[in-house]
Amino acid sequence: MTKTKLFLLEDDPNLSESVAEYLEEHGYTVTCAYDAASAEDLLYETKFDLLLLDVNVPGGDGFSLLKNSRSGGNTTPAIFITSRNAMNDLEEGFKSGGDDYLRKPYELKELLLRIQTILKRNFYHPSSDLIALGEGISYDTENQSLLINDTEQSLQPKEHKLLKLFIQHTGELLTHETIMDYLWEYDEISNDGSLRTYIKTLRKLLGKDRIVSHKRIGYQFR
Repeated sequence: MTKTKLFLLEDDPNLSESVAEYLEEHGYTVTCAYDAASAEDLLYETKFDLLLLDVNVPGGDGFSLLKNSRSGGNTTPAIFITSRNAMNDLEEGFKSGGDDYLRKPYELKELLLRIQTILKRNFYHPSSDLIALGEGISYDTENQSLLINDTEQSLQPKEHKLLKLFIQHTGELLTHETIMDYLWEYDEISNDGSLRTYIKTLRKLLGKDRIVSHKRIGYQFR
C-alpha cells in the first residue's frame, strides 16, 4: 500500500525533524524543505497528498508560496503552521488557498488530527481516481477534469474551481460569501454576475436540479 506523502516546510531544523519523525511513526512519508526557494522546486517536481507550510521562512513566505502554486494548478490541500495570530493573517492564509491554520506552539497530536481530518474528506485522495456523480457523469481527480459519458468537458478555470468546491462540500449549503472568497483571490474583484454565469454553465452540464439556489443565502450541490 502506498504511503500518504506529506510535504513539510519548516525553517527550524529541530522542529522539522521532530514533526517529520512523529508523522513517519504514524505511517506517513514526509519530505522536508527549509526555505521558500527549495520548497517551490519540490512542489513543482513532486506530487504530494498534503502540504504543511510554515509562514515565516527564509526567501519568502508560505502564503505567497501556496498562492503561486495554486495559480499554477496545484490543488493539494494545505495547512499553514505559524506563530502569527492576528485575524488578518488568518484571513490571508485562507485567501491564499489554505485549508486549515494551526498556530504555534502546538501539540503534535493536534497536527496529526488535523491532517487526518483533511485527508478524510476523500475528495483529493479517493480510493478511485473517479468520483461518480450519476447519469454518466464523473469527476477525474487525477486529471482534474469533468467527464460526461467518458468525454472531457471544457470548463473555464473558475467554473472548474467552483465544481471542485461543490463536490468537496456535497449536500452543504455554501453561502455566497464562502463561494466568492474561494473563487476570487484577494487582489481580484468578485462579481455576482460572473458567479451566476458559472452556476448556469454547471447546471447545463450536470442538470439544473443538481445545484439548488437558496435565495439570498447561497447554493447547495446535490
